[in-house]
Amino acid sequence: MDRDRALDVAVTGMAARLPGVADMEQWWKAILSARVLIRRLTRDELLDAGVPAELADAEGYVPVRGVLADADRFDHRLFGISARDAELMDPQHRLMLEVAWSALEDSGLAPQPTPGAAGRDVAVYASGSGSGYLRAMLSGGPLDPLTLDQALHGTEPDFIASLISYKLGLTGPALGVQTACSSSLVAVHLATQALLNGECDTALVVAAGIDFPQGGHLHVDGGIQSSSGMCRPFDERSDGVVAGSGVVALVLRRLADLGDDPEPYGVLLGTAVNNDGSAKAGYYAPSVTGQEAVIRAALAAADVPGSSIGYLEAHATGTRVGDPIEWAAASAALAATGAAPGQVAVGALKATMGHLDAASGLAAVVKAMRVVRDGVIPAIAGFTALNPLLDTAGSPLRVPAAAEPWTGPLPRRAGVSSFGIGGTNAHVVIEAPERVPARAAVPARDRLIVLSAGDPEALDRTAERVAGHLRRERPDLADVATTLAAGRAALPERLAVVARDSAEAARQLDRRPRGARGRAPAGPVAVAFLLPGQGSQRPGMAAGYTAALPGFATALDECLAALPGELAVRLHRALFDSAFPAAELAATELAQPALFAVGYAAGRALTGLGVRPCSLLGHSLGEIAAACLADVLDLADAARFVAVRGRAMQACPPGAMVAVGCDPGTVRDLIAESGAELTLAAVNGPASCTVAGTEQDVERFRRHVGDRVFARRLHTSHAFHSRLMEPALPELAEALAGVPLRRAATPLASNLTGEFVAEGGAVTADSLVEQARRPVLFGDALAALARTYPHCVAVEVGPGQALATQAAAAGLTAVPLDPGGDDDPGRAVLAALGKLWTLGVPVPLQRLGAGEGRRIHLPGYAFHGPRLLAPEVGRGPSVTATPRPAPATTATAAGAGDPDPDVIMPELWAEVLGQTDLDGDADFFALGGDSLLITQLARRIHGEFGVRVPLRDMLAGRTLSRQTALVRDALDRRAA
Repeated sequence: MDRDRALDVAVTGMAARLPGVADMEQWWKAILSARVLIRRLTRDELLDAGVPAELADAEGYVPVRGVLADADRFDHRLFGISARDAELMDPQHRLMLEVAWSALEDSGLAPQPTPGAAGRDVAVYASGSGSGYLRAMLSGGPLDPLTLDQALHGTEPDFIASLISYKLGLTGPALGVQTACSSSLVAVHLATQALLNGECDTALVVAAGIDFPQGGHLHVDGGIQSSSGMCRPFDERSDGVVAGSGVVALVLRRLADLGDDPEPYGVLLGTAVNNDGSAKAGYYAPSVTGQEAVIRAALAAADVPGSSIGYLEAHATGTRVGDPIEWAAASAALAATGAAPGQVAVGALKATMGHLDAASGLAAVVKAMRVVRDGVIPAIAGFTALNPLLDTAGSPLRVPAAAEPWTGPLPRRAGVSSFGIGGTNAHVVIEAPERVPARAAVPARDRLIVLSAGDPEALDRTAERVAGHLRRERPDLADVATTLAAGRAALPERLAVVARDSAEAARQLDRRPRGARGRAPAGPVAVAFLLPGQGSQRPGMAAGYTAALPGFATALDECLAALPGELAVRLHRALFDSAFPAAELAATELAQPALFAVGYAAGRALTGLGVRPCSLLGHSLGEIAAACLADVLDLADAARFVAVRGRAMQACPPGAMVAVGCDPGTVRDLIAESGAELTLAAVNGPASCTVAGTEQDVERFRRHVGDRVFARRLHTSHAFHSRLMEPALPELAEALAGVPLRRAATPLASNLTGEFVAEGGAVTADSLVEQARRPVLFGDALAALARTYPHCVAVEVGPGQALATQAAAAGLTAVPLDPGGDDDPGRAVLAALGKLWTLGVPVPLQRLGAGEGRRIHLPGYAFHGPRLLAPEVGRGPSVTATPRPAPATTATAAGAGDPDPDVIMPELWAEVLGQTDLDGDADFFALGGDSLLITQLARRIHGEFGVRVPLRDMLAGRTLSRQTALVRDALDRRAA
């Protein structure tokens, strides 16, 4: 009869840092080749790690360990933790944060490190070993009370689960689980129960076992630690356990709830936990009865018999007493539930890399999942011959002599055991996941591939990791785009590239062009729309927007429907056919409606994506599109007016225009000197103007200017914004007569004044008519925008990049949505939208095709933080400031002046935060400060200056300069 799978739990995410290997693939290869990752340390290595010389030289000291490289590194800035706080954290806690982050990413869940961000219903179950790091800090003597308080919060196991929840934005239960060696497998049991009881939808189980220092052990006769330095489970030469260091995290979800989650690594069918009680020789002794009972209970919970199990990942410490007891208990439990003699192959991970203590159970689950998933059973590393103390007669257990293919029952199932000192036993039953059925192919097209990180170097490292994976595995790019958009945190340093397949994406990620990178600010980003005028048009200019910008096609259809039928038909051809005659499109009566339609549709599409402009700046014709986007004009009225405007201006006398590279005053002088009757038609910036007039006057002006200043003839048939446009004005006024003009819903720039009509302000019909004749003061509007929103992103919403160039010259960050000059305008538009995302503009990536795939396992964040060791451990340099000598004078010393806050405050900040490169704008909380640290700072201020600054003022005055001013004010009040 088929099992009821309603209570099965899937492992959807996984991450680990394990000894002797750089990644999980290297680890698995080492296991398959039965390679031992435990290594012998030299005396110099031991001393450098912090092992006392007298211990390293002691008789019986065994200098071996499964050493975890870079255990002292921590990317503290990513988590908003100050360097000083990070120094006082146990490396176990630091790396549990990083590995928890990686496991969530691997499961397709984005961590939420931003304070105030919406949290995720994810429970956390965390286990750690005893803190050798705290003991090392205390070995030099007692710590001062404040430092001790910090150290306890950073090393005691009570706090790590809630710290992970806080730093990653997880809102489910957060529990520390401590049952010695079985801690993490007990945590798996508790997490599974929480999922099945509906206490959470996702559970993160994370555990670490990292001793400090990472050295060997002192062998004691009769003890459990190996005298030979080799862990040999179930072997005739077994003489005890060897320590290893590592961190592991798993993400669990109910199997029935999986939707677009990545393919599971394995499925947990049942779990059980018990305790030996007093039915054993002593507190430290294991019990056959208890271990047999927990295996039976897990099989019962899984609703599977022992006859269905083909592999057992044993606790297997390699001790002369423990191994025979475990063998007997497992044999009894499996045989009693139907397992045949020799059916169950036994594995023992501790032989490969040592005993990871609290993390050993999780590591064993990872290995067992790989065994059942791949159908390959590894040999036990270093195994020579079976321990004669093991009762093998009729036992279901066997030890494979070499790696072998799975020959056991199907589906492939395994058991995992973990037993803690004191008798808390845990067992889990695992099954290989069913392969995700193939889905219909997602159409190949350009995809936006995005990555982000906390700093530029981490972004480079992460891009390299992802690129390597894409080259090796060649996943569907729709899946890659979906995973990176939905399953990764949006961090400040960002990269967005466009590619059609994985190979191209890998090449782009390797190149990482500067234009594809950006940095998002901490807060909201102001965005201004720049709407171009005549001269930027080109045939086929709507095709790129239609291909890449959601909502554009619908808005464009609405716009074309508002235009006269014959004109709309011509426009449609001009907008989508790149072979449409450019000269025909350049005609004013067609160019203006075409540009209006594209600008309006692109602006509406952007706002539909949630990109709402703080301001609208239209150049000439673009002002009409801006007025429509600001809801001053209805679309129908605006479209009709633009059609009239194009015809009326086309009917005006012909003329010419020249772009001049100098300031308006110089242009006027040059016009006067030339004797030409010209008009200053546009002021686009401090050194960018346009003049207009008759053909003869323009040529006279050009001859007079010569090469004294830049002067370039523009491709226009008319002298726009000059006296030659006056014949069109009556028709324009008539077209707007009786048209209702509403108050502006969004601030928009006036071409007449170069100033903004504020939100709620009025735009007159006369101004929209008169601007066709008067100069366009676009440069003044850009300058006003830069003053009001100095960090604004100016987006040119239409074809070309002329306005973006002017905005950049005004000091603004500018992005042209469709810069032109690309054989694939759709790709260019998609790349521009990606650029906006890199700058912090809230572009919804899922709307840009990043939601068409499913989430898959991809390499995550490439952590590589600085080395951090507290000076209290008695070795190594500290990243914090060198302790200051006591001041020669204090605020209360007789006849002495007050200490200088400008000198002392940066030093106090450095002591509290561990940050030395400070300026006046440095933000206490952005550097990892919190309410506890601000309290410490206030106490230090009182001790140094003899004044008290209220905490509320310290909290409000976040920056170094403001807090320094607060201290100075307090000193002045006392002196008064």
